[in-house]
Amino acid sequence: MLDSFEILTTSGVVLWSKSYVPVSNSIINGFIKDVFIEEKVLPGASVAADDATAAKNPPYRKERYTLKWTSVKDLGLIFVAVYQSLLHLSWIDKLLDNIKIIFVDLYRDQLRKPHTSIVECDFDSYFDQQVRELERSTEKSPLLGPFEPPEDPTPPSSSDSLQNDMPPPPIPGLTTKKQKAFNSNADSTDTTPLATPDSSRPTTPLAGHLLSGKPGSKAISRRARKAASTVYASSGDEDLRKKVKPSKNAVKKGRRWDADGIADEDDGVALDYSTITPNENEIDDPLSRPALESIDSSAHGVRTRKGEYVLKDFDVGDKNHSILQRSDDTKSQDATKVGVVESGLNAISGLFRNVVGGKVLTKADLQKPMKGIEEHLLNKNIAREAAVRLCEGVERELIGVKTGNFESVDAVIRKSLTASLTKILTPTVSLDLLGSIKSVTSPSSPNQRPYVISVVGVNGVGKSTNLSKLAFYLLQNNFNLLIAACDTFRSGAVEQLRVHARNLKELSERESLGKVELYEKGYGKDAANIAKDAVAYAKQMHFDVVLIDTAGRRHNDARLMSSLEKFAAFAQPDKILMVGEALVGSDSVAQARSFNEAFGRGRQLDGFIISKCDTVGDMRGTLVSMVHATGIPVLFLGVGQHYGDIRTLNVKSTVDMLMS
Repeated sequence: MLDSFEILTTSGVVLWSKSYVPVSNSIINGFIKDVFIEEKVLPGASVAADDATAAKNPPYRKERYTLKWTSVKDLGLIFVAVYQSLLHLSWIDKLLDNIKIIFVDLYRDQLRKPHTSIVECDFDSYFDQQVRELERSTEKSPLLGPFEPPEDPTPPSSSDSLQNDMPPPPIPGLTTKKQKAFNSNADSTDTTPLATPDSSRPTTPLAGHLLSGKPGSKAISRRARKAASTVYASSGDEDLRKKVKPSKNAVKKGRRWDADGIADEDDGVALDYSTITPNENEIDDPLSRPALESIDSSAHGVRTRKGEYVLKDFDVGDKNHSILQRSDDTKSQDATKVGVVESGLNAISGLFRNVVGGKVLTKADLQKPMKGIEEHLLNKNIAREAAVRLCEGVERELIGVKTGNFESVDAVIRKSLTASLTKILTPTVSLDLLGSIKSVTSPSSPNQRPYVISVVGVNGVGKSTNLSKLAFYLLQNNFNLLIAACDTFRSGAVEQLRVHARNLKELSERESLGKVELYEKGYGKDAANIAKDAVAYAKQMHFDVVLIDTAGRRHNDARLMSSLEKFAAFAQPDKILMVGEALVGSDSVAQARSFNEAFGRGRQLDGFIISKCDTVGDMRGTLVSMVHATGIPVLFLGVGQHYGDIRTLNVKSTVDMLMS
């Protein structure tokens, strides 16, 4: 574990620090004195001499601490990480380099002011995000070195020493591979007899299991080798002797299916595992399951003065990644330049190199830059249709514009494109989900009833997972939830929601949150009727919110999409949220439009949940594509695989990443 992290100037002024445990000031003072002033410990170490990465700077050790460091020579900054010498933090060098890049990028203007001794910053969130991310990327116990098994306290016997020096003699009749396997199994110093597993061989050797051969003989018949290699998975029952091999002419009996896709009941095989059996109750005993990891709510959201739990924007991590990505891009561009035209928006400056300030821009002047903008947007995973329309809008705004004498054309284009992206992603309706729920479920409401939220989308985008994240968010606000399992088609869909409901129930009971229950009727039923019954049950049992999971369906399958209109009429959801995938490219436009038009006249989607945003870096173009195609806002972003990994959209941060 990290003990302390310090950011200070070469004159000894501490600009920012974070301590996890108290560390004596003499440790840092001794480091500065020995390394930079007197150069006793590390000769030649100087901020002005080198701006190397942390891995290139040798560590400084004092008392029981190890100090790793890096510096920024042009700003006179030193970044120091302090931790116990007994620990091995493999990610400490990466942390130092990342924090150096992020801190300088955020506060460069303040640091360049003369005689800077105070930097007004709120750097804790940026630092904590980097520590969490790097700790997650390491193994489960990153603080310890490689595990070495303890020595056996039992003194070795003379026979043991002989066995360690010489391998056991070969067994007649065994091949080389089997001899090695036998040696590895026999190389145990434990004198306690092992319990015979259930899958052991019969206690009495079967015919043909006894190997015979002349001493020293290496040859063995084919029949004997076949008998020796036969593995019997039994529990010691002697009836295995009577086991008869299946006939070669035996034909596997095929299962018969009816027109509705249901197996014939005559085959005696139950395929519906959604019904709870007594055996399942025994397995589902909480004592037999490992305890769920606790979730740090403060890392995913904050509580307001009214007691509401509000999710954090997907901002700090994005900003850190954006800064680090820009730094990497700058280094790669400095190393190799690809002609005059470079990738991304950097190409625009080169294309406008001959355009001076004070010129009135024409369509001919903008033709090549618009191609560069379009390519940049496509590289950010924005669908071509949306990219073309964005370029057309930017071009219309710039034609006839006279650039200022001291204003670069690159800045004009960036400003126009940023404004267009911001306008698309900024919602035009209220996204206060908590307020909408309270207005319906409040006792003072004239028509008090449960608030119904339905989740739809194509196959495999994470509907059930994001529904569970949304459920955990609502539980944090002490709502009572009913989860309706209306995916009656996909195998395992009901069981998946059952596990989520069980986990959420355990978390809510542990943290004294709202209650959660699962409403299910198995497979093969009509999803619209199940949703209608679930809403009626929720009203009867005084639940606050009903979360309805639906089956995934292809957006270009008219038969599957047509059932959504009946579903919307029966369930009457207050919010219909479509889960889209951040990995999808141009197909996101067709998906969004198809689902938006599938619920009948006068009913459409109310918002998007974009999943897997943590897997695409700064290529968040799917958000722009889906919002541009429908005008429906983005409510939430899925950023991981834990229940707390759901965020709200920060428009400015997203636009900055798309422009980077």
